[in-house]
Amino acid sequence: MTTSNRLRVGLIGATGRWGPSAHIPAIQRLPETELYALCTAHDDTARAAAQKYSVELAYHDDKTMDANPQVEAVDVVVRVPTHYVLTKNALEAGKNVYCEWPLGANLRETKELAALARKMKVHTMVGLQRRASPTFLRLAELVKEGYVGQVLAVNLMQQGGGVLTRPSDRTWQRDATLGANTLTIGFGHSIDALCMVAGEITEVSGVVSTQVPQWFETDTKKYVDVTSPDNIMINGRLEGGAVVNAYVGVHPYHGSGYKMEIYGKEGTLMLVGGGGGAGESLRIMGGRKDDKQLQELPIPDRLKWVPLEVQNAGSAYEVGQMWANFAKAIRTNTKIEPDFDHAVKRHKLLDAISHSSETGRRQKVQL
Repeated sequence: MTTSNRLRVGLIGATGRWGPSAHIPAIQRLPETELYALCTAHDDTARAAAQKYSVELAYHDDKTMDANPQVEAVDVVVRVPTHYVLTKNALEAGKNVYCEWPLGANLRETKELAALARKMKVHTMVGLQRRASPTFLRLAELVKEGYVGQVLAVNLMQQGGGVLTRPSDRTWQRDATLGANTLTIGFGHSIDALCMVAGEITEVSGVVSTQVPQWFETDTKKYVDVTSPDNIMINGRLEGGAVVNAYVGVHPYHGSGYKMEIYGKEGTLMLVGGGGGAGESLRIMGGRKDDKQLQELPIPDRLKWVPLEVQNAGSAYEVGQMWANFAKAIRTNTKIEPDFDHAVKRHKLLDAISHSSETGRRQKVQL
């Protein structure tokens, strides 16, 4: 893609955490994209961000940015409660939209945004970036190629630490209705990756629990009440008949990290290493039925389609892979996942898990 044909991106959320650490370095270092405009909530912060990242256009009103015909795609990288209105505004302006995950604070918001995107005939992407991770892409290929044969069982464990305390600018996440918690984010990303690799979940039993009902704010020295879940456990079946078990938890201290295991009639595959399941920190281990032990399996370069400077940019790696895909889809007018319709499917699974936990009954999952 030539410089003149780079996708012109308007980013909303240049003063948060994930935008500056992942999206901005990815967009600015890819040959397919140009960080064309920035938008924050206030004029002074917008100008400061534009100066910091050497971006010419700064906005403090998203609708004004959306009205600029030169902005081809809007990147929504803000707190989950504002995803809906900002994404809706961009869609109504006819923009292609990349919105971070979760798309909406709930299934209703997500369905509305997906329906609006279809109506406006624009391209969309939701930030389930494991779907562009070379590690997870290769693992999915190995399963599809028959490395383990018929998949019999899948096990996922992701255990993090630090649930007792956080600064006050992050304790807004304590309210489960705002849609940003361990169920939607930590578990949501991990279970989506599992489904990409091994197949969709068709029936599920779940426990969604808040084991730590108060957080201590490190700056205000106050305790705040918490309704957001911090432990999610499920078991069920995949569409191919395999059984699945997954447990994602955040604990006070020393979480053991991440592991995914796939057992089949012909062999075993595992993902090991890393704390939060980010693909660039994981290794694929595999063993066929006649192997003495598991061995590390390589990731082919063909699955790494961003420049080395993006591959070496930490959080920007997988996000950069997503943006390269999104830009190509827009330029070639082709459909690509994970789009907003995919987000609806994933929210349906989370709702089924929550309903199972509330009722104590196994749930069928709408695919």
